[in-house]
Amino acid sequence: MQPNNKKLAIWLPLIVAVAFAGGIWLGLGMSHTGSRNSSAQNKVSRILDTISSLYVDEVNTDSLLEASIPDIIAKLDPHSMYIPASDLQQVNEELDGSFSGVGISFTVVSDTIIVNEVISGGPAQKVGLMPGDRIVTINDSVAIGENWPQQRILKTLRGAKGSEVVLGIMRPSAPGKIYPYTVVRGDIPLTSIDASYMLDDNTGYVKVNKFGRNTYDEFFTSLVELSREGANRYIVDLRGNTGGFMEIAVLMANEFLPRGANIVSIKGRGPESNNSTFADGTGSFLNSELVVLIDEISASSSEIFAGAIQDNDRGLVVGRRSFGKGLVQRQFDMPDSSALRLTTARYYTPSGRCIQKHYDLGATEDYELDLLQRMNNGETLSADSVKLDRSKTFYTLTGREVYGGGGIMPDIFVPTDTSGYSKYYFNVMNAGLLHKFAFNYVDANRAALLEAADTDELLDLLPSDLELLSKFVIYASNEAKIPLQWYYINISRNLLVSQLKALIARDLFGIEGYYEVINPTDNTVNRALELLDNGSAGFPITSNATTEPEES
Repeated sequence: MQPNNKKLAIWLPLIVAVAFAGGIWLGLGMSHTGSRNSSAQNKVSRILDTISSLYVDEVNTDSLLEASIPDIIAKLDPHSMYIPASDLQQVNEELDGSFSGVGISFTVVSDTIIVNEVISGGPAQKVGLMPGDRIVTINDSVAIGENWPQQRILKTLRGAKGSEVVLGIMRPSAPGKIYPYTVVRGDIPLTSIDASYMLDDNTGYVKVNKFGRNTYDEFFTSLVELSREGANRYIVDLRGNTGGFMEIAVLMANEFLPRGANIVSIKGRGPESNNSTFADGTGSFLNSELVVLIDEISASSSEIFAGAIQDNDRGLVVGRRSFGKGLVQRQFDMPDSSALRLTTARYYTPSGRCIQKHYDLGATEDYELDLLQRMNNGETLSADSVKLDRSKTFYTLTGREVYGGGGIMPDIFVPTDTSGYSKYYFNVMNAGLLHKFAFNYVDANRAALLEAADTDELLDLLPSDLELLSKFVIYASNEAKIPLQWYYINISRNLLVSQLKALIARDLFGIEGYYEVINPTDNTVNRALELLDNGSAGFPITSNATTEPEES
């Protein structure tokens, strides 16, 4: 079955049910709530009319109301939000999977825009822009200095498809000379797969950064390509993934779950309640071993995917307790091109648990501080410090205990690796010196480094660990007067070297190069490989998995 047909088969029944029920709910809701809300609506109208006609100064009541809407929404749950018309396009682009622009990724180093990556096939590549280029003018305006923050740069480079932007480019090979490049803006894909490559002869690794409109197609393509390279088991990395479209998580889970397995249920106030989605059995990877990686940032659709795999005992979830977002939002577009994203339902994993963590209406600050509180309590360092709500106990398909009310607790807990943390490391990291050094190193040695065909060859071209570290320490001292604290430097030696190598690989090969170099030193990835190697990630899982790292 083709990917699009799979989407239709798995999602069409739920779409039809929700659409049909939504129409009934809307009609019923309007009739029942009309009289109840008319008094409040009349009061608001009267207040605005009184202000408009009698307030001591002339006031634009439309602007007053616009400024008040976010305060009203803030009295609800932490995930309902109002999106002004000025922000809606950019917010939607993040999930729609594409935007119109020039096709580069960049960083601002010492107030200068540096091209890090030129997207293959994009407008910038077509006119000859290259990594390492400095953008010094945009449409004849000097684009250097504090008046060009990142948001302004993004807004200026993006624009309507077919429109032109003239970039003044300076290259290290010709200092002082500015080359004008006229770039015709075009559609730029926003990929949601950061990395997809073979960890070993039979293990495919896929890093998913969001659940956007195109994520399922990208994910499926990655799995197929990895299987052609010999993969028969997979590590799906959802760490740092804050979510996105729920239906995309459903389609991705369907690739691994047998026919009839529950994926997710949603329950709201209207007749659309009690809708459940089940796997249709058309998945192409039903017999592949699977490990899902999560952390405290993994939220929403990440938790739907991880919960479906965990509750069906289909694979292992490894890492740290996830964020805990069990609420579903719908977007309502307003006539003025603004939008309201309103929480309309809760979702439930196959075991029946809602993993939404506690919140008080309007108490957004306390809600956001939960992650900081977890770290202060030592939760990221020890499974024993994790506070689970055991009054909300549920059971997986084979009877293992899982808990609701506070995220997905992994089957195998892997603590944050703090072994390389030191005063020196935090000083250079907070100053952004690791990224700056890596960029400068690549910039100065680009011709030689481009001889490397892949990251393995790149690592062979880099100096020894001690030489690379010494170069960085001298750079940090000269650039930011970071003192040569050798005791602390030695504590962080391995961490610094591995990150420098990974950042150099990123600047040369893109984000996938970063993961190819950093993953061999990643404890969570290595733990997942151990579990696959010793057969602990077999399925269905028939015994309770430990939440403590096992001795190997």
